[in-house]
Amino acid sequence: MRVLHHWPLDPFSRQARLVLDEKSLKHTLQSEAPWEQAAKLQALNPAGNTPVLVDKTTGTPRVIAEARPILEYLEETSPTPCLLPGGPAERAEARRVMDWFDRKYDGEVNAYILHEKLEKVAQGLGSPDPAMLRMGKDHLRWHLDHIAWLLETRDGLAGPRYTLADIVAAAHLSCVDYLGEVPWDDYDVVKHWYQRVKCRPAFRSVLADRLPGTPPSGHYADLDF
Repeated sequence: MRVLHHWPLDPFSRQARLVLDEKSLKHTLQSEAPWEQAAKLQALNPAGNTPVLVDKTTGTPRVIAEARPILEYLEETSPTPCLLPGGPAERAEARRVMDWFDRKYDGEVNAYILHEKLEKVAQGLGSPDPAMLRMGKDHLRWHLDHIAWLLETRDGLAGPRYTLADIVAAAHLSCVDYLGEVPWDDYDVVKHWYQRVKCRPAFRSVLADRLPGTPPSGHYADLDF
């Protein structure tokens, strides 16, 4: 049995969920709000963050904390289907793109848009700051330009096929899309890529997420938006 401790609108939790479903690995989801279950999460992950995977399928339970270690663990222990390219250079490029989203995109987009519109509301920290939202939206457009540039020569973000790089990017974008903040009509190439990702069976549970008090945008679950 596998249990994934997650928060539904956490892009890092979504990465783990998507990979578990891509690999058809049976698991249950345990929703945790890090600001409410700090002690519980710290017992599993000293940083107190989601996601945390508890894998009990191997006899002695294994606790794997944080998104990147979880993704690497699942790729190594359940290599089919393979979600990393075959060659060292290709795997390095996939990891570079993953790192781009987990560090640069997260710090320049999520830190503004998700914090202001999700985290502050969920924690009762007041209304969104318009100036911070504008900054996050400006950064988002720059990142969409970068994605479009990658897709000019690739079917996937890291190469010719679907990899962990696409999963990581889609997990981050899906949270902003939940809030209706992605200007898809200005980025046709990125939109078509995201449509393909949304149509994958592994994406169904993510599209079913609903956060009390914060409904998704009207097109969020629409596969042909």
